[in-house]
Amino acid sequence: MTARSILPLPLRRWLGTKWKGTRYTPVGKVRFGDLRRLTPFSREFGYDRGLPIDRYYIERFLATNASDIRGQVLEVADNAYTLRFGGNRVSKSHVLHMREGNSRATIVGDLTGYNDIPSDSFDCVILTQTLQFIYDVRAALRTVKRILKPGGVVLATVPGISPIIRYDMETLGLWTFTTQSARRLFEEAFPQDHVQITAYGNVFTVASFLYGMATEELRQQELEHVDPDYELIITVRAVRPANDAL
Repeated sequence: MTARSILPLPLRRWLGTKWKGTRYTPVGKVRFGDLRRLTPFSREFGYDRGLPIDRYYIERFLATNASDIRGQVLEVADNAYTLRFGGNRVSKSHVLHMREGNSRATIVGDLTGYNDIPSDSFDCVILTQTLQFIYDVRAALRTVKRILKPGGVVLATVPGISPIIRYDMETLGLWTFTTQSARRLFEEAFPQDHVQITAYGNVFTVASFLYGMATEELRQQELEHVDPDYELIITVRAVRPANDAL
């Protein structure tokens, strides 16, 4: 009797459909090569080797939605993506930081609590790799909606399957996400038909990311393939309705 034969019939049928056409390597024949190791190639997400794989997808997402980065734009921590993808469409670049001391910050405030960030202020909010550090994500998203102008857009990314940096885990790191959790959170703040969720990744890019490899070490077709069962990075485009009044 095989392990698969003891599974319930409906599950066996589902697995048979899912695995149909999959090319298998027999058990014991996998060649691990350089991957047979207990430590990653990099503990810095691959920054020390090139462009981190998650940043490849983040930048692709921002490039695809570059036309949204216009007018009054708010970005967290710095404005690198605002300048890179917004260009001359941006009339004013703002940088949000929660504490004093960031010389690039034009606004100091906490997205989750009472703050002086005025409502109806921004045409675009760039919120990349930020929500995993915020405990009260719901409160943060309510603030993001409030400070957007009617018709304004938030472009957000959150980690799916990801390594961690120990410093972040001990001080700030709180969450990873799935497309389902991201959708439910954003649809609590924004209308369902104004939220677009996309995940990027596949088993190879996820494994490479966990090992700390960089974008430059993968082939283009490997990066472009999407397998919905391996969500490396999740992107969100959410729009505050043009007729919305708080």
